[in-house]
Amino acid sequence: MSQLEVDNVGVHFGGVVALDGLSFSIEKGQICALIGPNGAGKTTLFNVISRIYDATTGSVTFEGTDLLKAAPHQIAHLGLGRTFQNLALVPGLSVLDNVKIGAHSRSKAGFWTSTLRMPQVIKEERQLTQQALDILGRLSLADLAERPCAGLPFGTLKRIEFARALASDPKLLMLDEPASGLTHGEVDELGELIQQIRDEFQLTVLLVEHHMAMVMSISEKVVVMDLGRKIAEGVPDQVRNDPLVIAAYLGAPAK
Repeated sequence: MSQLEVDNVGVHFGGVVALDGLSFSIEKGQICALIGPNGAGKTTLFNVISRIYDATTGSVTFEGTDLLKAAPHQIAHLGLGRTFQNLALVPGLSVLDNVKIGAHSRSKAGFWTSTLRMPQVIKEERQLTQQALDILGRLSLADLAERPCAGLPFGTLKRIEFARALASDPKLLMLDEPASGLTHGEVDELGELIQQIRDEFQLTVLLVEHHMAMVMSISEKVVVMDLGRKIAEGVPDQVRNDPLVIAAYLGAPAK
């Protein structure tokens, strides 16, 4: 049974069709890449899944739950975590505090227990801090825990955002162009890290990415989009040789 099912999803912004009848599914534990030219609708789909955008048509089901009927604040509770195309860290906060923000959805403390600093709140805070430190350690960021994010290298900031997403304890991790702005060496390291994290945390990964070498080396499934539609789906070797995919990327007519 599929863990995530996207069925006939359409998104219209006035007369603009951003997604047009998109359907695909992901099995638990897969690394699935969503690729396509700029403007294909990849980030729009991410925003539909995470309830930033409303779909005009279709459904998105995660482990039997209709995500399109869930409130945006429930998405993290349901087990979905994501990173963003543009960094969404708080520059003035420490690396550790930025990662702990990701764990907010797992906090059980209410307004009054937090305000009064009840013993259970202090205990939970210590647990979340330790879990955040463990994640930073796994991403080789522990030495930066107390440093503010401001001024850190771009590649490091990408890993911090990755760590923050992991702090929400997701079942499905959505990565929106995580390799953007990285050097070739950093991209190679990122590919290995995604596979390692998938295995260690027993995650399913949905990846939007333009670095084709990384996509083809780590993905078990690739879905290709163009102008809001799915034009190909399959294992990397099938997709890279598909005439429609070649036409979408190279601008040549499909034969």
